[in-house]
Amino acid sequence: MKVLQLSSARTFGGGERHFADLSNALSARGQDVYAALSHASPLRAKLARLADSHVITLALRNALDLASATSLARFIREQQIEIVHAHLARDYPLAAYAARRAGGVPFILTRHVPFPMSGLHKFTLANVARVIAVSEGVARGLRARRIFPGEKIRVIPNGISVASLGDALANFDRAEFRRKLSADATLLVGTVGELSPVKGQEEFVRAVATIIGRENFTGAQFLIIGDDNSRAGETRARLESLIGEHELQAHIRLFGHVSELTPLISSLDLYVSASRAEAFGLATLEALMCGVATVATATDGAREMIDDGVTGKLVPVGDAESLARTMLQLLHDGDERARIGERAREESRARFSLERMVEATEEVYREVLAAV
Repeated sequence: MKVLQLSSARTFGGGERHFADLSNALSARGQDVYAALSHASPLRAKLARLADSHVITLALRNALDLASATSLARFIREQQIEIVHAHLARDYPLAAYAARRAGGVPFILTRHVPFPMSGLHKFTLANVARVIAVSEGVARGLRARRIFPGEKIRVIPNGISVASLGDALANFDRAEFRRKLSADATLLVGTVGELSPVKGQEEFVRAVATIIGRENFTGAQFLIIGDDNSRAGETRARLESLIGEHELQAHIRLFGHVSELTPLISSLDLYVSASRAEAFGLATLEALMCGVATVATATDGAREMIDDGVTGKLVPVGDAESLARTMLQLLHDGDERARIGERAREESRARFSLERMVEATEEVYREVLAAV
């Protein structure tokens, strides 16, 4: 199959990791994969299996960038693309237009976020062949809005390569890595994600303030890992102000971009996702697959990944007090952390492998092409 993956992303997060993993894995399985990216895309460096001739860069300024859509249609015709697959909301109209202009090439979109789509999409995306939702929660939202016919929606949860996890940890010295993160800490707790109100880092800070105020964990270090992509760095500044307000500078460290994310997550004693909304968090899934005990707010994505009390702990969204109480419980109970972490490793690797995700996506492609 000749498949074009489209993303105008200018930063790298969970959706972009999905894009890169899917594209590389499809190529490894013998599919003829192409990519359309923005000029400033961080994705090109991640698409190791795609030849330069299979990648086109365009301005992809916004959903109304007709010049980019016209160039994209030309590329689709020239390369005889059989399927166009878009991954960002602002790219959906461009992909729909380009696929139609290129002669009615089947167009597929993946919905990575739980936020509602506009009713306008019902008309601009009328030619979509299939809509892939990364969780049942996302699919429920799509069905409720009736943007697309229900029979076009398919649920394919995100996946992570077990083999890639093994490669990342092949020469991993956990003790040494922990010393790099915090030389004096006996317990490491971390949260990973772009610095953003929706990711709940402020609730994480408030939970830490409660923990430190209740019991002075002098040997614990709390890590916030993630880039600040806000226009003027205001999100990080707000977090730093909150940390200062609670006098937590000695307890919380903020990291920006971390290249060795898998070793970092594997070094933790406890992983926390305090998100206010999450379709399917890849960092949380990585923590589960690495066998790290995890506490997460009960977003749609977390509820699908975690069996509460068995493979992790779920707390109400936005409830910093419950988050602190559950974190404190696990910080005190190493045996419980080990038990939950081991069950999480076993079950998540069985349910959410990259191979399963790619096979399911290929099946959607075959289904669409069979109907042409």
